[in-house]
Amino acid sequence: MALTYLAIIVRVLLNPFSNVFQKQLTGRGHDPLLVNFISYMTLSIACIAFAWHVDWTSFSGEFWGYAALGGLFGAVGNGFLVMALKRGDLSVLGPINSYKSIVGIIVSIIMLGELPSLIGMAGVGTIVFGSYFIFDTTEEGFSLKLLKSPEIQYRILAMVLTAIEAVIIKKVIIHSDTTVSFIVWCWAGALFSFIQLVIMKTDLKCGFQNIKPHDMRIVIGLVSCISLTQYTTNYTFKHINVGYGLALFQLSTIVSIVLGYKIFHEESIVKKLVGALIMIVGSVLIIFG
Repeated sequence: MALTYLAIIVRVLLNPFSNVFQKQLTGRGHDPLLVNFISYMTLSIACIAFAWHVDWTSFSGEFWGYAALGGLFGAVGNGFLVMALKRGDLSVLGPINSYKSIVGIIVSIIMLGELPSLIGMAGVGTIVFGSYFIFDTTEEGFSLKLLKSPEIQYRILAMVLTAIEAVIIKKVIIHSDTTVSFIVWCWAGALFSFIQLVIMKTDLKCGFQNIKPHDMRIVIGLVSCISLTQYTTNYTFKHINVGYGLALFQLSTIVSIVLGYKIFHEESIVKKLVGALIMIVGSVLIIFG
């Protein structure tokens, strides 16, 4: 279990930095969907070196079906995430991800038969209560009017899609292992993020030409963080329930708020931290439930 806890710590620390790099690139005018595709594409090329040692003919059709489905939900979900980060505050969008454990529990009940307890359900209510403090720092406050904000809509879509993706990844891991599931995650994500670009009629040539040498440091940081984040995510899902893993990952909420304050000078830091701590308590209840 020591390696599992280490994987969780790495994931918690690095995922918010991925969001920082994504926000920085879109802040420089780069298309969010292109940023998403570049991440997957770079990782897919790097994975070729490890793929030679895998007997790909040994996997069933069910494995490939889950791999494709996970790639679809992941690529679209992460595309919405980058679109949200371009428009909104990291310190608000990051904590929304705490709801991911709720979605994960619901999907896990359906697909994996992982049932929550009454304590776990109390954790769900605590997460909703904690989110009040964070959303109350926005102009719309904690209300249905908040849902009219495009960045909130994009972030919620991203959260739901990637929560479903997390459960599907567990299915892929069951049929393979951590490394193979990571490789197919990269490849399927690259395919479907490219299809997104085609559907949205993105000018790829112009997009790549606009990436300047001074952007490469951010791109390298983004790809490095995403690779470690996803690999440690897969490793965690291999050893514990998806709902518990997603709940533990919400510790990154505090990191997101601090980074938003330090790097992007976002406001209402104290109230957001209070809300984040309450939401984390909810995640802990889910774990022990």
